[in-house]
Amino acid sequence: MTGKERVNGKTLMIFAGRSFPALADEIATELGISTTPTEIYEFANGEIFVRYEESVRGSDAFVVQSMTIPINTWIVETLVMIDALKRGSARRITVVLPFYPYARQDKKHRGREPISARLMADLFKTAGADRILTVDLHTAQIQGFFDGPVDHLFAMDVLAGYVQSHYGGQAMAVVAPDSGRVRVAERWTDRLGGVPLAFIHKTRDPSKPNQVRAHRVVGDVEGRVCLVVDDIIDTGGTIASASEVLQQAGAADVIVASTHAVLSDPALERLGASKISEVVVTNTLPVASAAQLDKITVLSIAPLLARAIKEVFEDGSVTTLFGGLS
Repeated sequence: MTGKERVNGKTLMIFAGRSFPALADEIATELGISTTPTEIYEFANGEIFVRYEESVRGSDAFVVQSMTIPINTWIVETLVMIDALKRGSARRITVVLPFYPYARQDKKHRGREPISARLMADLFKTAGADRILTVDLHTAQIQGFFDGPVDHLFAMDVLAGYVQSHYGGQAMAVVAPDSGRVRVAERWTDRLGGVPLAFIHKTRDPSKPNQVRAHRVVGDVEGRVCLVVDDIIDTGGTIASASEVLQQAGAADVIVASTHAVLSDPALERLGASKISEVVVTNTLPVASAAQLDKITVLSIAPLLARAIKEVFEDGSVTTLFGGLS
């Protein structure tokens, strides 16, 4: 069945965008339902058409869309899906964005620049979204851009569970790839039982995106398995340069844990050529290209998203899933 009814008459419905329908199907399966049949296609000029094949009136609707390439197409498709639900009289519309689009543009570095993360929030709200559910925002302040509830989920437990089961018996250090990730790395050290913390001191030219120059390691990493933690792997420049610096500082091994595997070119080439032994990511984005690289391990985020959706639907507490951090 496509909807899950409760005693009070509420109906949960999951709607899959075209960017990554397999994830939406996996979430629905975790909830014991199936995604709602939806007709989506493009006109010859690229305009997107959406029609739901079942009634959505009075439903608690969850639109699942992973913002992968081509990201702007999926943003517009999501807006059209939200509008169709609003005009179909859905009771509440929650946009499930495993990867929040334009999250790295959350502030102005120089004059005459946009704050595109805020623009995304405004677009979703104007289209008719009542709530946003997302995973590992680039910065927590993005929650304040949306005029409504934002459920901020953390993938750390999913990733840390794997790391502990595979590397738990070895001397480890958690490494932040830059000073901006130190706070996240501190949570990781607590989660892994108080292992040492280090970070990479680096500089980045704001006028040249995706270009990083790593300098030196601050912290004790010699003879340890170094776990580099980050939220996004885009072109791979940050973690590739970090792994090189760590090896020079005497690290026994370098592994990486990251939530969002964007993997834009030349990420696979950089990761393959690096001395990183394993890259652990989640499937907030489709990672079909990972099959080309044996060192990439993909973990499913669907159970976590399904638990959060269930809590929202039943008017429970998403915060309790993360010990009050969300």
